[in-house]
Amino acid sequence: MKKLKPTSPGIRWWRRPIYPYLWKGKPHKPLTIKRISQSGRNHSGKITVRHRGGGVQRRIRMIDYQRSEPGIQTVQRIEYDPNRTAHIALVKHNDTGVLSYIVACEGLRAGDEVESFRQGIPRRIIDEMGGKIDPALLSVKISRKGNCLPVHMIPVGTIVHNIGEYKNGEAKYCRAAGSYGRIIAKVPEKKQAIVALQSGEQRYVSLDACATLGVTSNSAHHNESLGKAGRNRLKGIRPTVRGVAQNTCDHPLGGGRGKSKSNKVSMSPWGVLAKGGFKTRTGKHVNKNKFKDRPRGKEARK
Repeated sequence: MKKLKPTSPGIRWWRRPIYPYLWKGKPHKPLTIKRISQSGRNHSGKITVRHRGGGVQRRIRMIDYQRSEPGIQTVQRIEYDPNRTAHIALVKHNDTGVLSYIVACEGLRAGDEVESFRQGIPRRIIDEMGGKIDPALLSVKISRKGNCLPVHMIPVGTIVHNIGEYKNGEAKYCRAAGSYGRIIAKVPEKKQAIVALQSGEQRYVSLDACATLGVTSNSAHHNESLGKAGRNRLKGIRPTVRGVAQNTCDHPLGGGRGKSKSNKVSMSPWGVLAKGGFKTRTGKHVNKNKFKDRPRGKEARK
């Protein structure tokens, strides 16, 4: 962790992981688009999402979540992305020379080679194995961090990230810094596999969905300390005020003398209860891909 001499209160508590291999220049501009901040407002200018606004201007990096193009790609550099917690890698296709951004996995460095096998096993690998597929040799040739494979080609128990949900869909799960999932079972009769997420929840995904080997980069992100409120403002995050500190007209818990919520339970500004087992989901929106729910209550505390 990088620390600085405490010349001010904001510097005293500032902590950040050290990544000397990160690219220090600007991003590849053709792969970026302008980000227009709405500050949490709708088309009529009313705030619909609170605590947003301001922040430093930044461009959105267009990430390739499909990884559908076959062939070997060489990592040009690892970059910081202000729009996500994970780092990204700029890769160049060895045959076509096309540049693209992918989410970098832990341990990926400039000069490494990655490949996508979503379109099947390339002919050159089959020729290297003597014209027929040898499962042992195949696993050695394709089991490399950063490689994207269909789930049916990945052994049970493998740690993966950037996990897709459907056959031709893009990666949906485990895209944040340090996140990963584990393939724990395959159900061929349903053409699905069961993936365990870090929350403890287990979900069904298609056997033809994509998944990338390894753990998402920047796993030390949770150790970062901003040090002062101003750095949150630079991210576009505005302050959150407690309900008991507001006026009666602004919040159900507001008003009164001193710190008192007048025997009211915790609730939102619109009166929706926040604690005590109050359920906010109905049977209408059931996740059909959920195999096992995450641990809750006493089970989670164990």
